Amino acid sequence: MSGYREEHDTMGTVQVPAEHLWGAQTQRSLQNFAIGTETMPEEIIRAFALLKKAAAQANLDLGKLEPGQAEAITAACDAILAGRYPAEFPLKVWQTGSGTQSNMNVNEVIAHLCAREGVTVHPNDHVNMSQSSNDTFPTAMHVAAVCSLEERLLPALEELTGTLLRLEEENRDVIKIGRTHLQDAVPLRFSQEISGWRHMTEESAAMVRAALPALEALALGGTAVGTGLNAPAGFAGETARLLACYTGHPFRTSPNKFHALTSKDSFVFAHGALKALAANLMKIANDVRWLASGPRCGLGEITIPENEPGSSIMPGKVNPTQCEAVTMVAVQVMGNDAAIGFAASQGNFELNVFMPVIAYNFLQSVRLLADAMASFRKNCLEGLHPNRARMEELLQNSLMLVTCLTPRIGYEKAAACAKDAHQRGITLRQAVLDSGLLTGEEYDALVDPTKMV
Repeated sequence: MSGYREEHDTMGTVQVPAEHLWGAQTQRSLQNFAIGTETMPEEIIRAFALLKKAAAQANLDLGKLEPGQAEAITAACDAILAGRYPAEFPLKVWQTGSGTQSNMNVNEVIAHLCAREGVTVHPNDHVNMSQSSNDTFPTAMHVAAVCSLEERLLPALEELTGTLLRLEEENRDVIKIGRTHLQDAVPLRFSQEISGWRHMTEESAAMVRAALPALEALALGGTAVGTGLNAPAGFAGETARLLACYTGHPFRTSPNKFHALTSKDSFVFAHGALKALAANLMKIANDVRWLASGPRCGLGEITIPENEPGSSIMPGKVNPTQCEAVTMVAVQVMGNDAAIGFAASQGNFELNVFMPVIAYNFLQSVRLLADAMASFRKNCLEGLHPNRARMEELLQNSLMLVTCLTPRIGYEKAAACAKDAHQRGITLRQAVLDSGLLTGEEYDALVDPTKMV
């Protein structure tokens, strides 16, 4: 067939597009799983290249692989890691639940790259030596998860924390009215409100870090069912050591490979931290858009950058679009969490067969959260400013300043003054003076917002 070459596997021959480096099993997967548009994440492919490189070196050190073959496999993995062959990994997420086709996709591409250099390498016998899809795919998941959390999510989270800390320091002298239940409450400093947001990001970072140790334990060496059949002694520990060297992250071999193959509890736990982060970001973004509501008929206590027109029909309208993007990401992450939880619960006997969907959703959550935090910080929070006049106006008009009078006149009398002021549309001060409970001097001495924060 013009433009094709013939490849074979244990099931027979397959026609493969001549310009591509994959083999028969990849081609079968393309034909058998034409489902959706979601392809295996780039992070998984990179993790596979790292583990195949580590496996080749370990097999060489253990006397299982010829030096020329190990060198060729290593060079091929380095080329993949350099991003030179992105089109060679086209397989869909919706494939076998063990990720076998993606493991073989990587094996086949590496073998063909070795052949280009004149080195005979078999995708199963050499690239997949001492391995099974059942231990390589969960290992790739763990490597990808740790690298993406450490190198992408946590730095974005720390930068967000830094911006909030700056805003906190800049607004220590600003006093505003607090709100609970969307109703007026007692005053607080704007910096104190921001400190709540800032601490949310710090707590989220701590939760993510707490999830890393379980993800750093690798299944590689368990092979098909956890017994390590066909893997030489020392292979598991050596590959984990090499992956730690290659990535700078403290990977180690899992002490129980049966658990490592069948359970995905570490992903449920880690994504729980991502869901908590999503919930915190939802809260912060909602607070910001409420406080910025207006510009004339809302709270209007802060201003945020005007980045683009907000309406195709209402001239001059500007919307809190960065807040909306963050909250949509939070919704997606919460949905991903449900999918990961269900998928992790579905392992049968010695293997979980929902791994591709767990990997896809987890890595999507990391990417979306990291990107959303960077965008929100850069395009919204960096340009956030308090509207001091509006904050002062609402502070002085609040009836909840009456709270500081309760030690002097009692809860019930204080409540009566607040209700009277509200019903008659007068200031709290006037209502208290009309009640005869306090003089003007006494009221002014007691009702001082700076003493209430």
